[in-house]
Amino acid sequence: MPSSEPSSGYSVASESGRRSQTSPRSSESHRTLDNVRDEVAHGIALRAITKATIVDGAKISVYFTFSKKNDDVFLRRVAEIIRTRIFSRHLFAIGTTGTPSPTSSTNTNTLIITGADDDDVQRAVLLFSSKFLGRVASVTNHGNFLVAAVHDVGGSSYDCAALWDVLSKSVRAPLDPLSPPPGSRSIDQLVTAARARLQRVTPRQAWEILHDPTYPIPAFLVDIRPASQRARSGGIHGSLIIERNDLEWRFDPRSEARLAIADRYDLRIIVYCEDGHASSLAAAALHDVGSLNATDMVGGFEAWKAEGLSGQIKPPSTQSESGTWEALSQPSPLSD
Repeated sequence: MPSSEPSSGYSVASESGRRSQTSPRSSESHRTLDNVRDEVAHGIALRAITKATIVDGAKISVYFTFSKKNDDVFLRRVAEIIRTRIFSRHLFAIGTTGTPSPTSSTNTNTLIITGADDDDVQRAVLLFSSKFLGRVASVTNHGNFLVAAVHDVGGSSYDCAALWDVLSKSVRAPLDPLSPPPGSRSIDQLVTAARARLQRVTPRQAWEILHDPTYPIPAFLVDIRPASQRARSGGIHGSLIIERNDLEWRFDPRSEARLAIADRYDLRIIVYCEDGHASSLAAAALHDVGSLNATDMVGGFEAWKAEGLSGQIKPPSTQSESGTWEALSQPSPLSD
């Protein structure tokens, strides 16, 4: 009888030990592939949330993972986890990169953009399509998230930077239409800044420079006004007619479209427009391409006329006289 108690105790202890040893294996054997994928999805969602930055009160993040089977379903699960973890305004882009999933019929990777605000997602759809021209095979819009099939997404640093830009611009708070954006300058400020770079000349000074046989460098008077304005107001005989949109190309010595005379950077280029405003911006643009002696004429053509300086040409009074005006398109010596 006494010998049976130890035996009984041993049996109980052994059974308990077996249960404690086999229960972890039993639990492990019940894990499925879906469990593993869900754990991975949670990990990706948390890493994307950790990477998030805040723009105008909204959290944004871009995260790429390797391509897997059923990318669409998997990334939807990641998006769902993100939405359950973040209750504030957010906009995330989650995509797969690398060799496309074997289930992909279009040889593309999957990208999901998800957010708390439908309008943010819709703005992201439009910006995303513009950034990835020719690479988007399909886009399915589900309101608060979109699913896109994209060729080679994540294959270059451009993709990541472009997506950050898309998200940032999509959540940016709308500006007051009457309030200038930060960093912008008014046209008056632009003109003032341009003139600070120039040694502007009056019409009389320009006339003297052009007629001084001892002036040390080549000097030219350049009319940048559009043809319609020249036809209406007239011009200065002998000035080069180079409209504003051609100016830099004609005077940059590095440009294949340059004038034959534009073979050096020290030319004295005196730009004029109708009233002396647009010419200041144009002369500053010539400084940007290296023509540091470029300047403009104070008051423009109106000031030249007011001075009564010679060389003025009146516009044609009739259509039949237009041939006279056409001669202005060719450079000619300045006449007195």
